[in-house]
Amino acid sequence: MPKTLPSLLEDINRCQICAEHLPLGPRPVVQAASSARILIIGQAPGTRVHETGIPWNDPSGDRLREWLQIDKTQFYDPNIITIMPMGFCYPGKGNSGDLPPRPECAPKWHASVKQHLPNIELTLLIGDYAQRYYLKDKPRTLTETVKANAQWSPDFIALPHPSPRNNIWLRKNPWFEVDVLPYLRNRVGQLL
Repeated sequence: MPKTLPSLLEDINRCQICAEHLPLGPRPVVQAASSARILIIGQAPGTRVHETGIPWNDPSGDRLREWLQIDKTQFYDPNIITIMPMGFCYPGKGNSGDLPPRPECAPKWHASVKQHLPNIELTLLIGDYAQRYYLKDKPRTLTETVKANAQWSPDFIALPHPSPRNNIWLRKNPWFEVDVLPYLRNRVGQLL
């Protein structure tokens, strides 16, 4: 008998598949409900999100909500938005920021969660890891991928990570605010 979504989420919350590689231990961060119409797939939780267990509860999340032009009430309503990162747990610190998402998560859990999301009309692929996993004809660079959003529209929108670390990218690519953000906001507004 197939699992229900609440049962699957309980399994995810008990997951230990990569525990030995996680410096702060497992603490999967995921938000989902079968009624959700928007799916956000990012990278992996940072330390602040790990501490609170609340997805996108950091400056990156503030910028993402600004990009979407939605408030925290809508953003954190699982009946509206499912949040499922490529790696559900904080992966640790690297030389230039956090380590990449653990490679075990997406293959282990994503397809099972997505089976319970029949109403998803828009998937936001935030960052190169999500884009490489979900976009089969992805261009070589993140910039090229974000510029090619029309190729995957209306089902997917590829976004850079909203981290303050990406301020330089945003300054170098002013077309993002002019071309991509209005389309993103319109598409999200249609689904709310």
